[in-house]
Amino acid sequence: MKAAVAHSFGAPLSIEEIAKPSIDAHQVLVKIHACGVCHTDLHACHGDWPVKPKLPLTPGHEGVGEIVELGSAVSHLKLGDRVGIPWLYSACGHCEYCLDGKETLCMEQQNSGYSVDGGFAEYCAAHGDYVVKIPEGLSYPDAAPLFCAGVTTYKALKVSETKPGQWMAVFGVGGLGHLAVQYAVAMGMRVVAVDTGEAKRELAQQLGAEHFFDFKTDDVVNAIKKVSGGVHGSVCTAVSKAGFRQSYDVVRRGGKCVLVGLPPEDMPLPIFDTVLNGVSVVGSIVGTRKDLEECLEFAARGKVKAIITEKGLDDINDIFADMEKGEITGRIVMNMPK
Repeated sequence: MKAAVAHSFGAPLSIEEIAKPSIDAHQVLVKIHACGVCHTDLHACHGDWPVKPKLPLTPGHEGVGEIVELGSAVSHLKLGDRVGIPWLYSACGHCEYCLDGKETLCMEQQNSGYSVDGGFAEYCAAHGDYVVKIPEGLSYPDAAPLFCAGVTTYKALKVSETKPGQWMAVFGVGGLGHLAVQYAVAMGMRVVAVDTGEAKRELAQQLGAEHFFDFKTDDVVNAIKKVSGGVHGSVCTAVSKAGFRQSYDVVRRGGKCVLVGLPPEDMPLPIFDTVLNGVSVVGSIVGTRKDLEECLEFAARGKVKAIITEKGLDDINDIFADMEKGEITGRIVMNMPK
């Protein structure tokens, strides 16, 4: 089968023919129709994080397609089912986190396109218990980005505990943030978006944000407090230290600041204000299988739609180059060879 493979950190991916995966009793073989490209894929191929991925590696954790082979122990799925293979490839299923509905914190988890081979290929082996079905009416390219960007932002909004009618600030209206705005609106929140430039202003407003503030020209913190009195929740998808600090500063007493982006800097936390104002600061990482089902259902009902550009597997190195230069709007989805 055709696949994009990383053989060493920082080197271009190699488009090559490799063996089609064989599956064990608990796995399924998925014929990949499309796979989204995420910044995490770039970080994996560069070896940027303390825990390194395996090498050689076929990246990709937004792979979607149809099941073409079932392991002998898989009884809840059938051939032809349309499924996606998310970041959470598998978890142990019996630790305190798995049993408490927090499987994304499992210390034994495996991750698609990182510790196991992922969806930058024509076929991908997946754990039958952790693939998630794609609702009818949702195309493969539209579904793919929701298996990471979609569920990540949707879960962050849930973690914020912001209620319908309350204020939510979304920092960054990029690949994740443009989905966060849509999910927040669909969940009944009043949305303030923060980014820079007229294109982002127009996009945020088209997606339902009531207000947009430009971090290069506006006094973001005071402006948000003026229109909202301080937001009940904030979600920071940006990758800048300043964005994280502003996402904290705009939260009202008793509110919650949810951190999603992964900038390299530390975030200083004002202990006195945090304690006095009862503010919560919490990290949120991807989402569970249940979160994925919920976030896909929003899209199937037309409430959320990722802005995508469709390309091919052969384009992956150009896609990574554009990603490094910050020249991607929304999300890139690669269609696999027929």
